[in-house]
Amino acid sequence: MEFHSTKLRDIYLVQLELARDNRGFFARTFCTEEFAAYGLETNYPQHSISFSARRGTLRGLHYQRDPHAEAKLVRCTQGAILDVVIDIRLDSPTYRRWQEFELSSVNGHQLYIPKGFAHGFQTLSNNAEVNYLISTAYKPESAHGIRYNDPAFGISWPLPVTEISERDLSWPDFSSGPSTVHSTASGLEV
Repeated sequence: MEFHSTKLRDIYLVQLELARDNRGFFARTFCTEEFAAYGLETNYPQHSISFSARRGTLRGLHYQRDPHAEAKLVRCTQGAILDVVIDIRLDSPTYRRWQEFELSSVNGHQLYIPKGFAHGFQTLSNNAEVNYLISTAYKPESAHGIRYNDPAFGISWPLPVTEISERDLSWPDFSSGPSTVHSTASGLEV
């Protein structure tokens, strides 16, 4: 695997190294030793999958508040998505900045998202499937999010939104309260 740093501190785009032969290819998608060498999370007790039938579906932007903040390793295994992450760590030099990444079954890229980032995506194809390795079990009481069109960020999604949950439409403006912010130093929300 190749780990590429991004414009956002602690986010990595992970490129698979394919061993090809006449049967196709083989690649590692995770290696504890390699992730540890970069100081990344290596324990993922929860593995999840999402499937979105319609192009333009929007999921997110989600995160879990402390003490259940989560790191994620995200990979699109069918179709294509535009993945967006926002740094919501108060003491980060990239606080409130966001970046987008195209993840697809063709490019095979994975995105490492540490604790303290909101994460969401829009499907660029029909029948998009996304796999997640997640460092913490889901805790509904800690689940929170940022609305996809929150004016604090001005994210320009590539397609009209065809499907979105009521919950994702109802997140309050990010600037309306400090309770949604995570600190990198203490690991505690403020």
